[in-house]
Amino acid sequence: MHLFFVHLLVGYGISLATVLGLALALTLWGRHIGRGVTHAPGLDGVVSLLTWVPWVIGGVWGGWPGWLGVLIGQVTALVVWCRVHETMHPQAMKGPRIVSFLNRTVGRWQNHLALWFTVIALPVFLLIRALQLGVYWVLPLLLGFPRYSQSEWVNVSRQKFEGLVGHDLIWCLYCDWMTGVYSLGAEMLRNVESFWCPIRFYDGKKCENCRIDFPDIENGWVKETGNMSDVVKLMEEKYTHGQRSWFGHPVRLTIKGKPIE
Repeated sequence: MHLFFVHLLVGYGISLATVLGLALALTLWGRHIGRGVTHAPGLDGVVSLLTWVPWVIGGVWGGWPGWLGVLIGQVTALVVWCRVHETMHPQAMKGPRIVSFLNRTVGRWQNHLALWFTVIALPVFLLIRALQLGVYWVLPLLLGFPRYSQSEWVNVSRQKFEGLVGHDLIWCLYCDWMTGVYSLGAEMLRNVESFWCPIRFYDGKKCENCRIDFPDIENGWVKETGNMSDVVKLMEEKYTHGQRSWFGHPVRLTIKGKPIE
């Protein structure tokens, strides 16, 4: 039991000091570093140091008590950073704030509990990001799928918004990062789905729901009442000439200002 608390407390202390120190350093000098920390791949390194790297170190060193201590330390660091940042911006604290409005609208504890509940999604988005970096590159190499400048998707910029401080800022940056990761993943999946399975779903409601993220459902996929000859004909039309992107991809629309299809 004694060793349990040693691992817990050491993991907590080291995590609190390192995560809070990095967060404060980024707060004070981040603007001078610029794109190096706000856009991938530099942003991937920053997110890793603030999230999963401490988990791994704590778990390897101290088992699950060390991991738990690291996790509690990260949460404490986040709360402390919010308070420090809010203290640094007293004028913004006197003005309108997202958290104040939502606390009034849905209740303080409901808003904060729901917000922390969304942190459960963090490991999922970290995994998606790992797949984007570690798996997708194979598809352009083997199949000619389009390559992407991932920094155009995975970046953060809401720290530039006037009056967004402390609690509001950190959660908006969380959403900022997640939105980019999600959008890049959806873009990659559009290529995958239209390349291998360009067939509409029999479930009309599913087609209606999914067409937002997969526009090719309404932009060329074979009707569910069609046949395999229709599928192969469509694939010959769309992929014979070397374009391996989803059908509505910008590269298909123009090349040097002229239509290519």
